[in-house]
Amino acid sequence: MVYSKIPKLIIYIDVKSPYAFVALKPTLALEKDLGLLFDWKPLTLDIPSYLGSARKNDSGKLIENNRSKSQWSGVKYAYRDARRYANIQGKTLLGTQKIWDSSIANIGVTWVSTQDRQRLPDYLVNIFTPFWKRELDIEDIQVVSEIIRLSKVTTEGFKEYVAGEGKKKHDLLQASFHKRGIFGVPTYEFPDEFFFGREHLPYVRWRLTGCEGEAPDIAYLL
Repeated sequence: MVYSKIPKLIIYIDVKSPYAFVALKPTLALEKDLGLLFDWKPLTLDIPSYLGSARKNDSGKLIENNRSKSQWSGVKYAYRDARRYANIQGKTLLGTQKIWDSSIANIGVTWVSTQDRQRLPDYLVNIFTPFWKRELDIEDIQVVSEIIRLSKVTTEGFKEYVAGEGKKKHDLLQASFHKRGIFGVPTYEFPDEFFFGREHLPYVRWRLTGCEGEAPDIAYLL
């Protein structure tokens, strides 16, 4: 079916977000099902600013901690919630041992989108999946470059992009979010409104397909 006047949809994600991870599969499925190309953009979360920070060693022992009891409760629930849906999807989601700087991996989203948009789903799957198995150092530009190559996208000029134009675009975008009321991932943005969380995907689909019938309620699509 061909839909007329399809509104532009921007999706904001962060590789280090468990909620973005469990939203990836159903969002990519929606994009493919409708034959559309969404505009995927990075939102690099500043987690310590609202949930504190902590770090564990390889054995899982806590070696740094500045979180309150209530912050730990929020973090633990977030992982339980996201892991529940990752398990249903057949995905592995292991809690991270520190708060990662995901900016290089996130800039990679913009790079791949610019170089070969058709390969973006491959990059997203290839970067998210091993990261949440604790198999990927997303702070290492060589590692991210290898994921880009694995996704069959050129890496020529990627390091320069991360240090220059890519970082500039990334940082300007991050500075705009709170002013616009966008605070988390995944966020789905239409020209006139935005929604936080994959539970809004039924409504997103409804808008993208012409708003026929009654608007759907929220749901956790798998």
